[in-house]
Amino acid sequence: METTFVALVAYAAFGLTSWLTLVVLVATRDSAALSPAQLQAIPRGWDSAASILGCASTVIVIWIAIGMARREFSEYLALNWPTRDEVMAALMITIILWLGEIVFRSPTAPSTSPDLPFRGIGELLILFVAVCIAAPIMEEFTFRGFMFRGWSESFLGPMATIVVTAAIWGAIHTQYDWWGRCWIFVSGVALGHFRRRSNSTWLAVIVHSGMNFFLFLTMRYA
Repeated sequence: METTFVALVAYAAFGLTSWLTLVVLVATRDSAALSPAQLQAIPRGWDSAASILGCASTVIVIWIAIGMARREFSEYLALNWPTRDEVMAALMITIILWLGEIVFRSPTAPSTSPDLPFRGIGELLILFVAVCIAAPIMEEFTFRGFMFRGWSESFLGPMATIVVTAAIWGAIHTQYDWWGRCWIFVSGVALGHFRRRSNSTWLAVIVHSGMNFFLFLTMRYA
């Protein structure tokens, strides 16, 4: 229950911090001179910056909770560096999963690579940091690190925890349809397996970052 409570607080911190960041950014502009359509179309760089700060606040909440429990942050989250063989094996399994997703995807299924408007290389760099660095660290520290550690030591056990955390992880990706969320769930199960087998959350971060980097390269930028 404590793990669940902290995870919910961390999720709330992400949403609140992201929202407040966007409010501040909009306030710095002459919002009265902007049309309703312009206010709706928030620049991608703003959204990415808000996401980065939201990720930071989530990790801080987890760090505080672990400190209050008088536990070592790196030990509790299993922040151990994986071996080269573990990284290569995990990446190969992930590539096979992605190939399976491409093969079995319905021809009528919508693309998972949306058009993303950005203005200049600066916004693109911020987007890269948000998608390929901040998000993988925050999500893996939360799901395969903090939640896995707490729930796996409960009545759920490691295997059920891998499935449950993967299901929640897939469900919160509301920007995708149910087909996309199903494959995110499968990826989450694989990441949980990597975390458990290697006792390294950093391995899950590396693989997750690699998956997001592939998506970053296939995004259509307007």
